[in-house]
Amino acid sequence: MTETEAKSHSAHWGVFSADYDGTRLRVRPHPGDPDPSPVLDNIPAAVAHPARVAAPAVRRGWWERGPGRDPARGRDGYLTVSWDAVLDRLAEETQRVRTTYGDEAVYGGSYGWASAGRFHHAQGQLHRFLAVTGGYTRSVNTYSGGAAEVILPQILGTFDAVTRYAVSWDQVAAHTDTVLAFGGMALKNSAIAAGGVSRHVERGAMRAARDRGAVFVLVSPLRPDLPEEVDATWLPIRPGTDVALMLALMHTVVAEGRHDAEFLASHCDGWERLREYLFAAPVKDAEWAAAITGIDAGTIRELAWRIAYGRTLVTVAQSLQRAEHGEQPVWGGTALAAVLGQVGRPGAGFNYGLGSLGHYGRPRNAVPVPTYSRVPNPVTSFIPVARVADMLLHPGERYAYDGAEHTYPHVRMAWWAGGNPFHHHQDLRRMRRAVAELDTFVVHDPMWTSTARHADVVLPSTTTLERDDMGATSSDPLLVAMKQLVPPHGQARNDYDVYADLADRLGHREAFTENRTAHEWLVHMYDRTRKALADRGEPAPDFEEFWAAGELVLPQRPDDGGMLARFRADPAAHPLPTPSGRIQVGSETIARHGLADHPGHPAWLEPTEAPDARHPFWLVSNQPATRLHSQLDFGAHSAGAKRSGREVVRIHPDDAAALGIGDGDVVRIHNDRGACLAAARLSDDIRPGVVQLPTGAWWDPHPDPERPELGDDGLCVHGNPNAVTRDRGSSSLAQGCTGQLCAVAVSPYPHDPPDVTAHTAPV
Repeated sequence: MTETEAKSHSAHWGVFSADYDGTRLRVRPHPGDPDPSPVLDNIPAAVAHPARVAAPAVRRGWWERGPGRDPARGRDGYLTVSWDAVLDRLAEETQRVRTTYGDEAVYGGSYGWASAGRFHHAQGQLHRFLAVTGGYTRSVNTYSGGAAEVILPQILGTFDAVTRYAVSWDQVAAHTDTVLAFGGMALKNSAIAAGGVSRHVERGAMRAARDRGAVFVLVSPLRPDLPEEVDATWLPIRPGTDVALMLALMHTVVAEGRHDAEFLASHCDGWERLREYLFAAPVKDAEWAAAITGIDAGTIRELAWRIAYGRTLVTVAQSLQRAEHGEQPVWGGTALAAVLGQVGRPGAGFNYGLGSLGHYGRPRNAVPVPTYSRVPNPVTSFIPVARVADMLLHPGERYAYDGAEHTYPHVRMAWWAGGNPFHHHQDLRRMRRAVAELDTFVVHDPMWTSTARHADVVLPSTTTLERDDMGATSSDPLLVAMKQLVPPHGQARNDYDVYADLADRLGHREAFTENRTAHEWLVHMYDRTRKALADRGEPAPDFEEFWAAGELVLPQRPDDGGMLARFRADPAAHPLPTPSGRIQVGSETIARHGLADHPGHPAWLEPTEAPDARHPFWLVSNQPATRLHSQLDFGAHSAGAKRSGREVVRIHPDDAAALGIGDGDVVRIHNDRGACLAAARLSDDIRPGVVQLPTGAWWDPHPDPERPELGDDGLCVHGNPNAVTRDRGSSSLAQGCTGQLCAVAVSPYPHDPPDVTAHTAPV
C-alpha cells in the first residue's frame, strides 16, 4: 500500500490516517490537530497481537456441565468451538433464562469506550439486541462521573449543558483571570473524547490564557495535573479534602464582605442554609481548613482574596467525585462560584470536568451527527453502574439511590461488550466472587482481557480497524469516514452480524436489523446529517461523496455560554431545570431525603477510610497517561511506560527513603482487600504521604506469598490498583464509584516477582 492510499479513521484519542502493507500498520495523526495524542502509537499493536481472540471460545466447565454458579470462572480452561455451535447454545441459554426467571434476569453490561464508531458501538449494538429480543436489566450513569451525573441536574442543570457547552476553551483563552483547578486539568485526560476529537486545543488555550496574564492555581496532590507551561501555583492538598478548602474560601470571602450578595439573592436558592453551616461551630474558616487540608491558613486567605477579584473560573476534575462523598466537591465548587457571583460570565463561574475529557469546553455542532437508532427496553429494572457486584452478590437486597429505595434484581445471565470490568471495577477479588454467582457470562471482545478470561462464552469481535464506520461527536466539527484498514483477525466478526444471527435464532432478526446490512445502516444514519445540512443551506454531499472525501466539516453553533449565560442575563425568562429554577447552593429536596451521608448543602464529611498506622499512605488511582483506561495496554506507548512489563507507582523520595525503596524497585502495595506489585518511580511532583498508581494494567492475579490465606488471587503482579480499592458507593444519593482513593501500605517486595502474563492468551 502506498502513501497515497492511506485511509481515514478515528479513535477516542484522535482522528488519524493509516496505511497497511499486509504486515505493518502505519498511523499518522490528522494534519489539522495542533497537539495530537501519543496514545495513537498504541494502535498498530492491535492488528495481530497474541492477546487477540482468534475464534469463539467457551469455558470448559460451562460447555461440559452446563450453566450455573461456578467459582471456576477465571480459573478454568477454554475450548474452541464453531460459530454455529456457540450461537445455537447461546440462543438456547438466553431463552432458558428468560422463560425460567424473566427478562430482568438478563443484564446488559456493555459500558463505555469500545469504539469511536457511530454504528459499530458495542453498547448500542448489545442494548438494541437485548431490547428487541425481550428486554434486560440495564445500568445508569458511569464510572467516570456517577456522583456528578446525579447531583448536577439537581443543583445546576442538565449534565451536558453545564459540562460541555457553558465555559469553553476559547473563553478561557480570552477572558479568564484566575483558574482555580480542583484536581487539575491534565492533558492526558483531555486527549480523550468519546467519539473522537479532531483538534486537541487544550494546551494552546491554557498557554494563551497564561500569556495574557491569567493565573492558574492547581489544587491537587499531583503536580502534573496541570501542564508545566502554565506556571501554575501548586497547592498540594491532602487527597479527598477539597471540600474543606472550598468551604473555607467561601467563609473567608463572605466574612470579608467580598461575596456577591445580589447574585446570591437573585440567582440562587438555599443560601441561608449554606451560610448558617459555614458560620456554625466549628466555623469553616481558614484555620479550620488548614488542619484538614494541609494547606497553610495564610495561603487560603490569600487565595480567597485573589478569586474575589476579576473573572475566576472554578473547575472540578472528574477524579474528585470518584471517591467517598464524591457529590460534595461538585456541589462545593458550584456554590463557591455562586458566592463569587461568577456563574454565566464568559470564561468564569463553574465547570465540572473541563480538562477531564476532550469534548468538554467546545461549541456544539449545529446539525446532528449520525446516530444508531435505539429500541425501547421493555424492562424497567436498573442499577447504578458501579453497583454491579452488589447486585450479583445480594439479589433482592434494598438500596437507596437518588432519593428512592430500589431492589437489586436476581440476574442469572450477563452479557458484556466493549468494556473490561475486571479493570475498571473496584476490589477485583470481590468482583470475581460476584461473577461466580451467574449461570452464564457472555463477553464480546477482540482481546483476551481479564474480563474475557472470566467469561463462559467469549465471542471474538472485530476491532475498529477491521470494519467500516463513521466517527463523530456532537462537540467536534469533523465527521470522519472510518474506513476498514486491515482484514479481520482469525474468525473475528462484527458484533452487528453476530447479534443478527442470534436474533434470527430467537425469532427477532427483522426487528434487530430492519432488513439493513451494516453498510446500509451507515448510509441510513448519514442521511439524517445530510438532510439537516441541506435544510440549513449548507453543502450536503451524498454518502458516496462523503465516503470518498474521507471527512466532512460540520457547522457549529455560536460559543455564547449556553444555558448558564442565558440564566445569568434573565433568571426569570430562562430558569434552570432545578427544583427552584435557580442555582441550588442548598437544597430542601435533598435535605428531605434524610440521608445521613448527604445533607442539604455542600458539607465536609469525614471519610470512613483514611491512612492509619497500618496503612499510612493515600493511594491515588487516576487515569493513565499512556492509554485509555485498559484499552491496548500492550500497545507501544503503554508498554514503553512500564518497567520490566510492570506498571509504575510514583512515590515521594522522602517516603521512599524511609521505606528503603530505590528508583525502579518492585514494591508491594497492599491493604486488607489485597495487594499488587508495581515498579517504584521516585518523584517530588507528588505530596508526601501519597502514592500514585494509574488504572489500566490488565489484572494478573497470583497467590501472595505474604498472605497465602487469600488464595490464588491475592496479588496482582501487573499493577492494577483495583486489587486494593474499595467497592463502595459514593453516597446513598448517587452510588457512584469510589475508585480514586484508598488507604494502603507500601513495602519492598522481598521475593522474586512473577512474570506478567496478562497479555498472553489463556490455555
